[in-house]
Amino acid sequence: MNETRRLAAFCAGVTLDRLPGDVVQKAKACILDYIANVYGSLELDAVSKVVSYVRSLGGPETATALACGFKTGTHQAAFLNGVTAEAIEAQDGLRFGGNHSGTAVIPAALAVAEELGLGGKEVLEGVVAGYEAANRISAAVHPSHTLSGFLPTGTCGTFGAACAAARLMGLDEEGMLNALGNAGYVVPLSMGEQLMGGFTVKIIQGGQAAASGLTASGLARAGITGAPYVLEGSDLNGGFTQITIDGEPALDRITDRLEEHYTLMDVYFKPYTACRHTHGAAQAVLNLVRENIFDPEEIESIDVHTYGIALLAVGKPISEEASFVTAQFSIPYVVSATLLDQELGPKQLTEERVADPALLEFSKKVQVHCDDELNEVYPEKTSSRVEVNMTGGRKLVKQVDIPKGDPRDPMTLDDLAEKVRHFAGERDPGGLERVIERTVELEKVRNIKELTEII
Repeated sequence: MNETRRLAAFCAGVTLDRLPGDVVQKAKACILDYIANVYGSLELDAVSKVVSYVRSLGGPETATALACGFKTGTHQAAFLNGVTAEAIEAQDGLRFGGNHSGTAVIPAALAVAEELGLGGKEVLEGVVAGYEAANRISAAVHPSHTLSGFLPTGTCGTFGAACAAARLMGLDEEGMLNALGNAGYVVPLSMGEQLMGGFTVKIIQGGQAAASGLTASGLARAGITGAPYVLEGSDLNGGFTQITIDGEPALDRITDRLEEHYTLMDVYFKPYTACRHTHGAAQAVLNLVRENIFDPEEIESIDVHTYGIALLAVGKPISEEASFVTAQFSIPYVVSATLLDQELGPKQLTEERVADPALLEFSKKVQVHCDDELNEVYPEKTSSRVEVNMTGGRKLVKQVDIPKGDPRDPMTLDDLAEKVRHFAGERDPGGLERVIERTVELEKVRNIKELTEII
C-alpha cells in the first residue's frame, strides 16, 4: 500500500543531475514530437474553432498559445496547447497503459514554466515526473479502465499534469501528495463514448487534463489538501483505482522499480496521424506502394488481417457523415488515404480530405479481419497484414509486426525533427530550425520563453 505517497515522494525528488542520460534525451524527444503535433493539428477546422474560443476569453497574458500568435492565461494556454497536441492523433503513447501522457504533461509544464520564468532544466524535470505519474497510474488500471468507458489520457493524464506542475512549483513531498490527491477530485470523466462516436470534443482530452492538473497543483500550493491515498483508496472503496475499473487494479505497477526503470523509455512515437492500432496497416501499405508499381484502379479489394483489439477499436468503416475523429480510428479510411496519397500526415486528416467522395467510395473495398495467429502474439506484437487483390489475380501482401516508432524500432531525434518540418508545412524554415535546436539542447535554455515564443 501507500502507492500514492511513494509516487509523490519520487516525483518531488526528480532532479536533472540524477536522471540517466537516455531518460533526459527521451524527454527532449517527447517535447520535440509534441511540437510537431501542435503544428500539424492547426490544419484542422475544429482546432481553429477551439483557438478562436480560447482567444475570445481574454485574460492575463502569462503563457503562449503555441503557434497561434497570442498569449493568454496559464490555464487557458495549457488547455489549448493540450488540444493542439492531441487533435491530429499523432501523439506519443504507452502500449502498457493505453494513454498519451505528453498531451497533458508537456502543455502543463510549459505553461507553468513560462508563468514562473523557469528554464529548460526545470521543464525536463517536470516532464519526467509527469510522464512517470501518468504512465504508472494508467498501467495500474489498464486495460479495464478503457474497457469501463474512460479515456486514460484525460483521467490519468490529469495526475501527470498535476505532478509536472507541482515539480515546477517546487512543492515538497507533502505538497506533491496533495497535488495528487486534489487531481483525483478534479479529474475529468473523459468518456470513451465521445471518441467511439466520432464527436470532435474528443480532441480536448489532453487540454482538459493539463488544465485540471494545473488546478490540482495550484490548490496544493495554496494549502488545499487531498486524500493521501487517492490512488489505492481506503475501506470506503472510493480510490481512483477502485471506482474506475471493473476488477482489481495492478497497484504494484505504480511503484515497480521506481528510480530504476523509467516508463518514459517505453513510450512510442507515431509517424502517422491516426490511432496506433492502424499503424501496422498504414506502414504495410506504404511499403507496398514503394516496392511495387500499380494503378489503384486495378485494385478489386483489400483485406487487412490484424488482432482482436484493433478490429474492435479501429475496424469500422467510414461514411459520408463521419468526422475526422472517426477517420483517425478507421483502418478502411487509413488504408485508403495512405494508398491513394502515398502518405498519412496532417493533410490526410483534414475535414475536406475526409469528406472526399472518391476516397470514401474507395474505402468500401477495404475489409478488416481478426487473424487468430496475429491475435495470439498481441500485445507483444501489434501485427497487421495487408493483402491487396488486383484484377487478373495479382496479389500484393505485406505484414508489419512492430510499427515504426516503437522502442524496438525507434524514431530518432533526426526522425522527429523531420516530423516537425513536415507537420509545420510552409512555416519559416529558419524558425523551425531554431525551435529544433533549442529543444535538442533544452537544458541550456535559461528561460522557456526562448522556446515557446518562437514555436
